[in-house]
Amino acid sequence: MYKNILVPTDGSDYSRRAMQQAVDLAKALGAKLFLLHVIYTPETLGYVLTGGATVIQDQLNINAETVLHATIHGIDLTGIELEKMTKPGHPAGEILQEIEKLKIDLVVMGSHGYGQIAGPLLGSVSQKVLAKAHCPVLIVK
Repeated sequence: MYKNILVPTDGSDYSRRAMQQAVDLAKALGAKLFLLHVIYTPETLGYVLTGGATVIQDQLNINAETVLHATIHGIDLTGIELEKMTKPGHPAGEILQEIEKLKIDLVVMGSHGYGQIAGPLLGSVSQKVLAKAHCPVLIVK
């Protein structure tokens, strides 16, 4: 039924709950998991960086690895085929592109994320993915 499951993460508790649900499904179905963190870069917001841009991007990349690690920390991944990925860009757009590119059968994602500061600015990523994805989307509270 589901062979390729995408789990977008921002490292929040909601994303960790979604990851656990996806792991449970993957174990039951023999599916492969793709864990994706989209690095929301300043360019995505319309800002052009100069001078110290590489330092900022390097820190964003380090933060992305931390987010991936935090999402799977303490979750039993025994018997699971897992591919971790980071992509720069706008979260909803990048998630939707990966759904098509990877031939994803199911997306499992948290209902919230990004926190009080970025949340209102970014809008609901899960809402956008749910509205535009061409596959089932499981939203985990």
